[in-house]
Amino acid sequence: MVHNEITWSGPFAWPSFENSNKLNSLPQTHGVYLQTFEYETGYLIYAAGITRRTIAARFKEHTKKYLDGDYNVLDVNAVKKGIRKEIWHGWDYARKHRKEFQGKKARILRAVQKQLAAFCIFIAETSEKSRFPERLEAAIMNSLYKQIPPLCTIPDQGMFLAPRRDSEDPIVVRNICQHTLYGLSEFLEI
Repeated sequence: MVHNEITWSGPFAWPSFENSNKLNSLPQTHGVYLQTFEYETGYLIYAAGITRRTIAARFKEHTKKYLDGDYNVLDVNAVKKGIRKEIWHGWDYARKHRKEFQGKKARILRAVQKQLAAFCIFIAETSEKSRFPERLEAAIMNSLYKQIPPLCTIPDQGMFLAPRRDSEDPIVVRNICQHTLYGLSEFLEI
């Protein structure tokens, strides 16, 4: 079994929100990222993602999706207490309810701004050419889904994940971070 150490750097600000939360800008790198919220004495994971382009470029795409109503929008005050409370349900619901989004757009966009400002991003640089990032992302999300509340209730469900295939050897990663990332095990098999 292969063993890897993953170092999570951060927290970083969502692009364009560096001044509102006093965090540094996202680095111009690629890899796996965690979207988190401050929680107790650390950070509660909302989602893991990957990109082979720069993370900053990927977050510009995420911002557009939030502003278009395509993504879920949470009540930040509730999530910081470990409670998932949606202000807007994105994804398939959003595609089928565009009129509803337009009618609530001002309120939803205020909540989007608050959510983006509250996000604290952590990053692990990974190889661009391997399947490692997909496997790490899937292992993190699947691990969160299996945990007890609030860890399992905050993340979105139904993400397209690409976990380890039966034909791939298991890899054990050791997650290293200077901060507490609730729900991220120190050791994780991917």
